[in-house]
Amino acid sequence: MLKKPLDSGIGSRVDNESVNTTTVRARSLGASECARLAGVSSDTLRYYERRRLLPAPPRTANGYRRYPLEALSRIRVIRSALAVGFSVDELARILGARDRGLAPCQQVRQLAAKKLEAIEQRIREFQQLRRALRKTLAIWDEQLVGTPSGKRAALLDGLANSRPNGALELSPLLAPALRRKLSQGGRER
Repeated sequence: MLKKPLDSGIGSRVDNESVNTTTVRARSLGASECARLAGVSSDTLRYYERRRLLPAPPRTANGYRRYPLEALSRIRVIRSALAVGFSVDELARILGARDRGLAPCQQVRQLAAKKLEAIEQRIREFQQLRRALRKTLAIWDEQLVGTPSGKRAALLDGLANSRPNGALELSPLLAPALRRKLSQGGRER
């Protein structure tokens, strides 16, 4: 029995495999290249995949991820949305709807409006805190002028005495979730 060498000419299986691999590589990016071009880490790409912000890319025979070029624009959308306050969970729902052919534009608009209102509320709280701190500092400056050097002025004690319900007035410097929890007396919802 005579063994024939593998025909690697045009149209052979070997030729088609190399063309397909080359074509795929020309239209896709490896994980590190995609991450570098998008300005994120490879870990971030994997995180986006796990959280369903970025569709899982095809893999090569040896298991390496190959991201389509469109992934770069998707990553830019994700980063931009995160930068203006959208959460990962919100984005996963929105992008999932888009991927299913839906148009969640009204939902995106409503979420953005809620975020703006929350920011405006925090700004009002910060302005109130600023006024309170200015008043407190003016009082403390008067106290310090009348306090002999080396003696305690009891500034914090005076603050607690002037605000007997101060524990209920939570600072806007606290994270909103922590403020909600503390204002509910530490009870879980």
